[in-house]
Amino acid sequence: MQIIDKIYIDGAFVTPHGEEYFDLFNPATEAVIGRVRLADAADADAAIAAAKRAFPAFSRATKAQRIEMLMALHEAVVAREDALFDAIVEEYGAPVSRGRWMAQHASSVLSDAAKTLENYAFTRRAGTAEVTMQPLGVAGLITPWNSDAGFICGKLAAALATGCTAVIKPSEMSAIQTRIVAEALHSAGLPAGLFNIVTGRGDIVGARIAEHPDVAKISFTGSTAVGKTILRTAAETLKRVTLELGGKSPVVVLDDANFDEAVPLALQAGFMNSGQACIAGTRILVPQSRLVEFEASVEKAVAQIQAGDPRDTHTSVGPMVSQKQWERVQRYIGIGIDEGARLIAGGAGRPDGIDSGWFVRPTVFSGVTNDMTIAREEIFGPVLSIIAYRDTEHAIEIANDTPYGLQAYVLSPDIERARRVAAQIEAGRVLVNTLTHEPAAPFGGFKQSGIGREYGTFGIEAFLEPKSTLGVF
Repeated sequence: MQIIDKIYIDGAFVTPHGEEYFDLFNPATEAVIGRVRLADAADADAAIAAAKRAFPAFSRATKAQRIEMLMALHEAVVAREDALFDAIVEEYGAPVSRGRWMAQHASSVLSDAAKTLENYAFTRRAGTAEVTMQPLGVAGLITPWNSDAGFICGKLAAALATGCTAVIKPSEMSAIQTRIVAEALHSAGLPAGLFNIVTGRGDIVGARIAEHPDVAKISFTGSTAVGKTILRTAAETLKRVTLELGGKSPVVVLDDANFDEAVPLALQAGFMNSGQACIAGTRILVPQSRLVEFEASVEKAVAQIQAGDPRDTHTSVGPMVSQKQWERVQRYIGIGIDEGARLIAGGAGRPDGIDSGWFVRPTVFSGVTNDMTIAREEIFGPVLSIIAYRDTEHAIEIANDTPYGLQAYVLSPDIERARRVAAQIEAGRVLVNTLTHEPAAPFGGFKQSGIGREYGTFGIEAFLEPKSTLGVF
């Protein structure tokens, strides 16, 4: 049983002003494995004040100094990779095959930001003017539970690369992972106040960060509903806001696709991170003329997918993060059945042979139309919908008929044809015959999937404001 009773403010681990404790669970066993003492609004105020004090000096740090700091943070997180990996598996329930990548991603985003920074020009010419990209100030970074360490380090890397200081509000459900990350970042020996970590509830600590007049920038990853609340709150002080929100990503399987290749890719896109991924390809668009063949291939492939103990190397779908999330997914499976969708794999309840833990059977519906609830709303679990289309134009129409636009996938051996389809899909990223992440490319959503971009140059510029100086030079 771990008791986490410290937060990180002004370069030190301190006892929170908040007194509420929150239980931490192992989602594979439902056992309580720890308790975390939560920060409150007063703690958020103290963290923001520390970041504000540190900003003037840090904003004047040279690019070389900031690169050195980012690499020091990178090396510190690398040194704690094994401990972080264990926490990701135990506290979040990530399968070991996914958990190791998640632990490595937490450090790689720091070195990726340093690499981007090396070639970034903070000063440039625009006609007769000199334009300087200037750091915004204190950044509030609010992160979710489905990749705790990666989001903390990724958002922090972009903020520090620009000369902004930061106040981080991670999910209270990921406090063990957060503690390991905080200890690693602290060990890098950066000046006090550059980053502060206050674990607390979103409606208390997150809300205070969003409304505080000394916070110039908000970067939030989470649900669309919460993102809208943050945007409304931030509007009172005209904060700059980056929102990476929900998704209902289409996987467009073109009629020339080789199903031996397309089906595994489509299922990996849908079931990635146990389905708890905003970029999951949960709507699989298949040509009507090949629907029966595709369904047979999916049914066969899903039977080989193991859901269960995340420490088993054969497992690819782990538990849902909490009982609440498990119940949410079960409710959507019931809705799909009630609306007349046809189960071809999975269904309600736990996988066969599993009596405890928040496990969901990898589930695929067919006979889905794009107006059904399971095709419209983000489920955030391993539940996929197969939707038939008449022709390519119809496929593009269905793909774009959603309030979301975060990511999409196109599968076809004809690369030029796939690229033409990709160009017509309304999404921040479209992956053609791949699931590979590119850290230099911007990431973010169209429509209600968010505002702004993360990663690479675009991610850095989200923390900068251009200033024009005119005169004789």
